[in-house]
Amino acid sequence: MKRKSIFLILSLLLSLIVSAQKLTIESMTVAGNDISASQYRVNDLNGQPCALVKVQLATRGAKFAGSVIGTPEFKNGVYWVYMPAGVKELEVQHNSFVPCHVTFSDYGIQSLQSLTTYVLTLLMPQGGAAPVQMQKLVINYAPATATVLIDSKFYKGSGRVEAMLPVGSHDYIIAADGYATAEGSVKLTTDGSRTINETLTAIVATQQTVAQQISVQQSNNVQLNTATQSTSSSSSSVSGAAVETITVNGVSFNMVRVDGGTFTMGATSEQGSDAKDKEKPAHQVTLSTYSIGETEVTQALWKAVMGNKPSKFKGDNLPVEQVSWDDCQTFISKLNTATGKRFRLPTEAEWEYAARGGSKSRGYKYSGSNTIDDVAWSGFNRTHNVKTKQPNELGLYDMSGNVYEWCQDWYGSYSSGSKTNPTGPSSGSYRVIRGGSWNHYPIICRSSYRSINAPSNRSSDLGLRLAF
Repeated sequence: MKRKSIFLILSLLLSLIVSAQKLTIESMTVAGNDISASQYRVNDLNGQPCALVKVQLATRGAKFAGSVIGTPEFKNGVYWVYMPAGVKELEVQHNSFVPCHVTFSDYGIQSLQSLTTYVLTLLMPQGGAAPVQMQKLVINYAPATATVLIDSKFYKGSGRVEAMLPVGSHDYIIAADGYATAEGSVKLTTDGSRTINETLTAIVATQQTVAQQISVQQSNNVQLNTATQSTSSSSSSVSGAAVETITVNGVSFNMVRVDGGTFTMGATSEQGSDAKDKEKPAHQVTLSTYSIGETEVTQALWKAVMGNKPSKFKGDNLPVEQVSWDDCQTFISKLNTATGKRFRLPTEAEWEYAARGGSKSRGYKYSGSNTIDDVAWSGFNRTHNVKTKQPNELGLYDMSGNVYEWCQDWYGSYSSGSKTNPTGPSSGSYRVIRGGSWNHYPIICRSSYRSINAPSNRSSDLGLRLAF
């Protein structure tokens, strides 16, 4: 009798422990303003686009049973779980809790729809892992056609987006075709929701578009001179760099060879607490040898090719600005016709590798130094002549500051896997820009910092650097 009583007591205690370790389903909703499922599209085994279920669960180590495609990622307290369209349930498993079975119809969702994002919120019992405290961020913006990124995730609204985010700091970017991009940081606290109001500034188009520019003279006005030579920099690390000097209609510029290699791209240790979520995860990239411009494209070179100076700040040795990504493609096409070369914009990976000093990198925070004023024009009220600050380890100038530089890639989030000669997503809405500019704080001019702009936008702090 005594043994039976002990058994009953142990059974009761075990049942209490198990019941105390059950997850609670708070809600399951359609995230109407969240376009992650289409922006970061994943296909099922039949090649059809999946739905995305964002599972808010404030602990690592969860696994998911059912028709799950790939391995879910854990991002800021949220698991990204891709599932085929038509699925009606999901089971959440964790070593610390009883498995939680979720039937979507219990929450008004009969089955998942492709390219649709859902939010499943799970609460842990008392005594479980410490929960991540969430808070609401509201962003009101104009024009209503703009796109909002919060921590590198796209949100599409109509002048307003709302996001439930972990308490702490978050980065946002607001971009729209024809408007200057706005970006900033916001800190959420437990005191209440935060509201941000942003009105983008319209960009006034130049009177003469690129399509109307005068044609460049043919290749008989072009001189090529390839040689291995030292740059004008006094830094011994640059001596002997392979430089190709090209002259177009009397304007010469240098292309510096960047020997291929493997580097860590993104939020590396020297970037410290300044690194943003959009720079993560840091990941290995291997690049083949390529060449990149010693300087940003100057107004003199742009005029030699295009016949005009579209920039707000005038000067032959100032970097060209007020040029869109589309304008740059026209410029490059004409330059290639004139020279017989294959110029292009650098990929984002090529840009960062060169900014970090390539195989000669010394691990600086900015391109060529840990002191921003050594290498960059930033926090000023206009552009400055190229090559008036120190070069980086490869002999490249102004990769931090002066003007932002267009990259070839569409913008997309990083993944942790290693990559060889990456070219970014196959499609998108925004192109990558890099390097910060004359009107930005140092934090924006770091070698790993990323931003975006619509391909048709022009700005007085946005130019380009050539590659081939």
